[in-house]
Amino acid sequence: MSYEIGRRVDAALALAVVRERRSWSHLGAALVPLLDRVWGAIRGGRVPGKDGGRSVFVYRDGGKDGVTVEIGAEVGGGFTVTEDGVTPAETPGGDVVATVHVGPYRRLGDAHDAIVLWARREGVVLADVCWEVYGDHDEDESRLVTEVVYAVAAP
Repeated sequence: MSYEIGRRVDAALALAVVRERRSWSHLGAALVPLLDRVWGAIRGGRVPGKDGGRSVFVYRDGGKDGVTVEIGAEVGGGFTVTEDGVTPAETPGGDVVATVHVGPYRRLGDAHDAIVLWARREGVVLADVCWEVYGDHDEDESRLVTEVVYAVAAP
């Protein structure tokens, strides 16, 4: 797949997340139970939902041993940490590089690779945080839309 990559300035997204440190081999579908906890807190009224709120997966501080994941959803207001560990968070606001992936989630790595390659070619230094913003679910994998976003490191 060919990716159109762009640079822009974004506002931070307010999120409700479950945060964990995970090995790289324990991502993908293994993250869905964390997301279910967040949506359960929103549906249960313990966290303020947002009309049209999307699922967002944030990856921070990646290294050989793994990555800190913040798995969650956009929210419509502030809240305190819930009993089941859903906590407020936000994506970084500011300078970002992004692309849109259309297709199966198992191919999201292609979009990440395309951004990293673009950044190297353009001389853009990426910060150690990226996130995926998921569109509406569709049983037809070819119609799944996910935005992949990387923060640009401060000069």
